[in-house]
Amino acid sequence: MSSTTTDTSSSVDVVLIGGGVMSATLGAFLRQLQPDWSISIFERLDNVAEESSDAWNNAGTGHSALCELNYTPQQADGSVDISKAVAVNESFQISRQFWAYLVEQGIIATPRDFITPVPHMSFVWGDANVSFLKKRYEALSAHPLFEGMEYSEDPAQMAQWMPLAMKNRPAGQKLAVTRSLNGTDVNFGALTRLLFGYLASTPACTLHTKHEVQDIKQGKDGRWRVQVQDLRLNTQRTVSAKFVFIGGGGGALPLLQKTGIPESRGVGGFPVSGQFLRCKNPDIIAQHHAKVYGKASVGAPPMSVPHLDTRMINGQRALLFGPYAGFSTRFLKNGSLLDLPRSIKSNNIGAILAVAKDNWPLTKYLIQQVLQSNSERINALRDFVPEARSEDWELVTAGQRVQIIKKDARKGGVLQFGTEVIASQDGSVAALLGASPGASTAAPIMLTVLKKCFADKLPEWDAKLKEIIPSFGQNLADNPELCTQLRDKTTTVLNLKE
Repeated sequence: MSSTTTDTSSSVDVVLIGGGVMSATLGAFLRQLQPDWSISIFERLDNVAEESSDAWNNAGTGHSALCELNYTPQQADGSVDISKAVAVNESFQISRQFWAYLVEQGIIATPRDFITPVPHMSFVWGDANVSFLKKRYEALSAHPLFEGMEYSEDPAQMAQWMPLAMKNRPAGQKLAVTRSLNGTDVNFGALTRLLFGYLASTPACTLHTKHEVQDIKQGKDGRWRVQVQDLRLNTQRTVSAKFVFIGGGGGALPLLQKTGIPESRGVGGFPVSGQFLRCKNPDIIAQHHAKVYGKASVGAPPMSVPHLDTRMINGQRALLFGPYAGFSTRFLKNGSLLDLPRSIKSNNIGAILAVAKDNWPLTKYLIQQVLQSNSERINALRDFVPEARSEDWELVTAGQRVQIIKKDARKGGVLQFGTEVIASQDGSVAALLGASPGASTAAPIMLTVLKKCFADKLPEWDAKLKEIIPSFGQNLADNPELCTQLRDKTTTVLNLKE
C-alpha cells in the first residue's frame, strides 16, 4: 500500500458530502442559481446513489401522502387530522415542479427514466379501520391537493383495482380501499445518477467517488477545511470551502459532530434497518400495478407501514412487500457496527438514555421483528396477497435509517421521525438528519437549506427560484387554482398520464 500524502492546494466555493439524492438536488439548485460557483462532491462508495437513494433501499417510491395512513392520525374524538398529509403532499408538488423544470431545460431528457405513474391505494379491514378510512377519505378528498381520490367498500370494484390482493380473499371480511391515480413511483437512484451526470458535465464541478471525508474544521478565516481520504490511492487532501453540505444519509451525524458547531450538541441518532420480501415470479408481478398501504402495527415506527409496492427499476416492473423492521448499530448499509457507539458523546448521552427509557414499545417491536421467522413474514404478506407462497418471494435487506434524537427540557430527550436541517449560525455548514419522508421531499428540504444558509443571496435568487419552483413563496394548499394548474403542468411535462 502506498504511503499517505497530503495535498492542501484545493479551494472551492461549495463541498457536497455524500453521493445521494440530497447532495444531487442541492448541487442542481446551486448550479442553476449561481453557475459561477465551484463545487466538489465526495462519495465514499464506488458510485453515487448506492446507499439510501438506491431503488432497492426503500427510496424508490414517491411519498405524497395519498396512501400512507401514518400521515393522517385519528384523534381521540374520532376525527382525522390531515395537516401532516397536506404538508407532505405540498412538499412533493414542489419536488415535481423542480423535476419538471429540469426536463424543460433539457437537463433530464426522458422523465420516464426516473418517474412513472402508479396508482396509490390505502387498504384496510375490520369495522374500526373501515370507519377510519372513510373519515380519512372524506377529509382528504375535499382538499385540492387530493382531488380525484376514490373510495370503495365493493369487493368487485376492489378486485378491478387490485386483483392480486383480492384473489381468493375469504368472504365476509369488512374491507375498504381508497385509490388515487395521481400517484407515482420515483426511482431516486436513477434520478440521483441523472443529476450527478449533469453536474459533472458543467464547468468547475468535480465528482469524486471512493473518497471518504474524515474531518471538517473551520479556520479563523471562516472557511472550512475538509480532510478527504482517496480510498483508491490512499492519499489525503484538504479542501478549503466557503460552504459545506453534509448529506451522507445516516453518516451525516458523525460528520456533523466533527464540525464542533454548537447546533450539533445534544443530537444523537437511532438506527433502524429494514427488509423486504421481493417477488421472484414474473406472473405474480404482472398481476399487480399499485402501491397499496395498510395500517402499521402498534409500536411500529412510521417507516414500517406495511405495503405491497409496485416499482419501476431499470425499466422493469418489480414487486415488494414490507418493510420488516430490524436493528443494527450501523448508520449506513455499508457502515460500521461501531457507528452507534462512536456517536455517543457526553453532550448527547442524556438524551439517548431518556429516549431508550421512553420508547420501550418501539424497542420491543424491533426485537419481535428481528426474531421473525420466514413463515411469519409470509403470513403478514398474506394479509395483502391471500395466495402468497414462500417460494415466490425472497428476503432482501434495505437501507439503514437513522432517526434523530434531540435534547428535550421536559423529557430529557425525544425521538423524531422526520427530517431536519441543522445549520451553523453563520450558514456556512449544514447537515441533513433523519429519514421519512426523505427523498420524495428532497427539493423542498434543499430550499430550506438555501433559506437557512444563503439568506443574503435570496433577494438576488428570487426570480430564478420562481422560475424553477413556480409556487415558490406561495402555499398550494390555500390556492386551489394554482394547485390544479401546476399539477396539470407537471403531469404533462413529466409524462405522467397512463
